[in-house]
Parts: sequence; C-alpha cells; structure tokens
Amino acid sequence: MADNVDNHAGNAAEKTDIVWHSSGPLSVVLAGGGTAGHIEPALAVGEVLRDEFGAEVSALGTEKGLETTIVPARGFQLSLIDPVPIPRRAPWLLPGVPFKLARSVAQTRRALRDANADAVFGTGGYVAASAYLAAKSLRIPFFVLETNALAGMANKLGVRLGGTGFNAVASSGMAGDVVGIPVRPGVGVDPDGVKAQRGYKKWDLNPELPTILVTGGSQGAASINAALAGAIGRITSRGYQVLHAYGRKNDAPAAHQNYTAVPYIDDMEAAYAVADMVVCRSGAMTVAENSAAKLPAIYVPLPHGNGEQGLNSAHLVDLGAAVRIDDADLTADALVDAVVAILGDGGALAQMRAALVSSGAGNVAHELATRIVRAVRTQ
Repeated sequence: MADNVDNHAGNAAEKTDIVWHSSGPLSVVLAGGGTAGHIEPALAVGEVLRDEFGAEVSALGTEKGLETTIVPARGFQLSLIDPVPIPRRAPWLLPGVPFKLARSVAQTRRALRDANADAVFGTGGYVAASAYLAAKSLRIPFFVLETNALAGMANKLGVRLGGTGFNAVASSGMAGDVVGIPVRPGVGVDPDGVKAQRGYKKWDLNPELPTILVTGGSQGAASINAALAGAIGRITSRGYQVLHAYGRKNDAPAAHQNYTAVPYIDDMEAAYAVADMVVCRSGAMTVAENSAAKLPAIYVPLPHGNGEQGLNSAHLVDLGAAVRIDDADLTADALVDAVVAILGDGGALAQMRAALVSSGAGNVAHELATRIVRAVRTQ
C-alpha cells in the first residue's frame, strides 16, 4: 500500500467533539469510493479546494475500492474504513448491518478527528453513509452530491440527516440544487495544442482528418463494437478517422485504414483533444467529461436498471448537444447515418458545440468548491 494511505480500522477511544479551525486552511474530507463514478467527481472538487483555495484535503475509502490507487496517485491522503453494503440479494444477512455500520462510523469519526475536518464532501458509494453519520454526530457540516440521474440510498440519507444536497440533473429523487457533475480541472483544455499533438503521435492519427472517438469504457461495449465493425468502411470512406477503445476483455477488431483500435485509452485528455465527436455509453461521469471537453456525442445508453444512463444524457439531447441511439436500435446503418448527420456537409457539429458551450459544463467543480468554502467560513 502507498505511504500516504492510513488504515483507521482500530477502535480508539472516542472524543465528544471536534476541534474547529478558527483560522488557517480549511480541512475537507472527501467521501466517495468504490467506483470511478463516485471517486472522480469528489477528487475534481478536492483538487479545486486544494489548488485554488489552499484547503487541506483528504479522502475516505475502502480496501477493495479503486480509490486505493486513484486517490494517492492524485496526491491525497486516504484513510480506510470498513464498507457497509446492503445485502439486497441476501436478506438473511441484514441483521448484521447495524453492527457493521456502527464500526464503520466509529472508524470514520476517528478519521475526521485526525484530519481536524471542517467539512465533508460526499458523492455516494460504500463510504458515504458512514461519513454522513459521523459528520452529523460530530456537528461537522457536510455536502452531498448525487451524480446519477436517480439518487442512491446513501446520498438520500445524507440529505435527510441535514447535509446540503446537490444534483447533477433534476428529478433525481433527492432534494438539492441542480449543478451538474464536476470534472477534473483541465479536461478539454488544450490552448497550446500539446495534448492534441501527443494524441496524434500516440495513435498515429492524421491531424487533417476529423476524428471520431469510440469507447465503451474500460471493459468495452459489445453492441458498439459490433455496430462499428459493420460501419467502419463507410465511415472512413467519407474522410473520417476513428480512434476506438474496444475493451480489454474483447478481441481486437480487424485492421482498417484510418482506424486505430486499442484495448484501453490511458490518456483521455489527449483523446479528447484530438476528437471532433464521440460515440459511447452515457454513464454520468462520461457525459460530464464529454460535455466539459465540448464534444458532440452519440450516446448509446446501457440498457439496465431503470434507464439511469438514458437520463444522464437526456438534458443534452434536449439541448441539441447530443444524439441518443438506444442499444436495441444500434446498427451499422444507424451509426453511419448519425455520424454523417453530425460531421457531414451541413451537419449539426457547429450547433451541437454551441449548445455544449451554453450548457455551462466544465465549471461545476469550481462552483461546488466555492460554495463549500463560503458555507464553512460563514458558520
């Protein structure tokens, strides 16, 4: 484990309250673990708090979450607590949940005291409920951001406990202002063209050709891969090139002129810099980063749950900044038609970019950081 990961799994004697800062840097603890969809928005706000406001920022996580590598790599100290998942598929395990929760909250209280926390900022996930309960018990102000179209249980609990709620989109089922999703500062920003140059060289792309970025996330998306396989010849014959992340668990697609296929893109900032448009799923963080990069998109929502992914991009479709193709309707023909409608002569590319600019995407992290600082300083 990295040197800046501390394990607070012990049960030290509790203090009755926390020592508040009367002056000096604010101390903010981030609580969003398990998946990148929880971790990245929290870190985006944390980086603004640290780099622009001079705050001391640390994070909570669990041993099994992605945060054990992501958080230390971004320069934040990580305190580990026990996760408390709700065993929906094993109801006979429910009686043990209160005991696990009590232990996790005790660990979190210790972590907050050690950080001398002035505020907690949570984005959901296994650590969030414990963080909200611990903050409430220590009378520390806490802030809750729901990044999905439908709010999770932990974040709903946080707002009910008195946390200040924020939503990525309207009608999530949780009270709070609608602010969008924070993304890491610098996403979509390339004023000197260094990121684009890096991308063209890395993936052997032609700077003179419009570039379509196609990705299904780290695991790829079989339906997107299949549609692209049937469409690639027609797409490249129209003078476009494709950068395709097909997923590490999938077979590599056949080679084709003006087509670069890689299992995974490890430099998304360079990918955003070379892309003119993107074809992808519509996870909340994906939609937020595409929007911050001002990339018109064809979204193919993952067909699961209550249609959460479709809801994540619905506001952009309504604005004219994106196009939606349902997974069941995604064919090679449908993909070619949608691409040409955006990139072709008289296409919608310019109008979609203008709609993305008007959406205000990319400023959310700074807005949330500012609101947290103001709220804590005026306590």
